[in-house]
Amino acid sequence: MRANLLPSQCMAATKITVNNNGAIRLEGDFSIHDPEGKEFGLGGRTIISLCRCGHSANKPFCDGSHKANGFASSCEARDLPPKA
Repeated sequence: MRANLLPSQCMAATKITVNNNGAIRLEGDFSIHDPEGKEFGLGGRTIISLCRCGHSANKPFCDGSHKANGFASSCEARDLPPKA
């Protein structure tokens, strides 16, 4: 029963990391779908990176193009305001 778990035991199935000056990294149990709902085949991968710079030739996946294009974006964790 989930209610009896400690906060440290309630781990998310997916970890998402917004890398400074780079991609968004997904680790864990996830699926990715296009706008029509069709699922991307991930070939059994449990770790992938999504493009943030817009230059990848393999969108939505990162191919490292951000390095050659000087993409710069730093993201520090913060709290969002309460949902209205």
